[in-house]
Amino acid sequence: METLRYVAFSSDPKGGNPAGVVLDASGTDDAAMLATAAEVGYSETAFVREAGEGSLDVRYFSPLAEVPFCGHATIATAVAHAERHGTGRLLLRTAAGPVTVTTDRAADGALVATLVSVPPRTVPLDEGDLAELLAILGWSADDLDPALPPRVAFAGAWHPVLATASRERLADLDYDMPTLAALMTGRDWTTIDLVHRESPTVYHARNPFPPGGVVEDPATGAAAAAFGGYLRELELVPVPATLTIHQGVDMGRPSTITVTVPAQAGSGIGVTGTAVRI
Repeated sequence: METLRYVAFSSDPKGGNPAGVVLDASGTDDAAMLATAAEVGYSETAFVREAGEGSLDVRYFSPLAEVPFCGHATIATAVAHAERHGTGRLLLRTAAGPVTVTTDRAADGALVATLVSVPPRTVPLDEGDLAELLAILGWSADDLDPALPPRVAFAGAWHPVLATASRERLADLDYDMPTLAALMTGRDWTTIDLVHRESPTVYHARNPFPPGGVVEDPATGAAAAAFGGYLRELELVPVPATLTIHQGVDMGRPSTITVTVPAQAGSGIGVTGTAVRI
């Protein structure tokens, strides 16, 4: 079993979010996948099994547990597959549902992948959970941007969305990891999507990921897709829309995620990025 290492959402190996990729996980059981993900040590490693022409079974493991879907590992997997088999469209069968991903060459020759998420959903965030989240993060209600109300958003995995009106507040991230991990595990949340709106189409994000054993994710494609669905459902952006999300900057691993929000309600959200081998 060969484990590849890629950075997604950056053309520079020093930026983006690292992911492990196993393109042939045939015959590998859950324990071996979890052990491999823990050894790799990245926020996620993708394990692929061929499932027919143009179709792949993909499972995602953090160092601590399996997760239903991971955006950056999907982008990394698509680019790794394209390097060996050529560009085109693939159907990925994930625990969250079917996800299509298309690879192509950019003008500069870089491989770029676009995934289309499962149908997104947005639900209210319980007031008690909101209060607990704010307390753990050291935020107050005054730190929140009233134009982007707290919600829990889904596009393959669940992410509470908390928006702050202050870029400085977003940059100052400090929290108790075990306490936040316990809350998130109890609610089945994958990351916390902390965002700041620079303009109607440009956002900055940070994503704590303690259930996966990671303090913070430098690029979270699943959360970006969920956030695109959140904006559409709450009518916070004219659709169709193309958004740019900057993540990882405050960690020293800058990432750029392009999010495409179709006008049709309930349709999957597009997430685009490049990936390079480490």
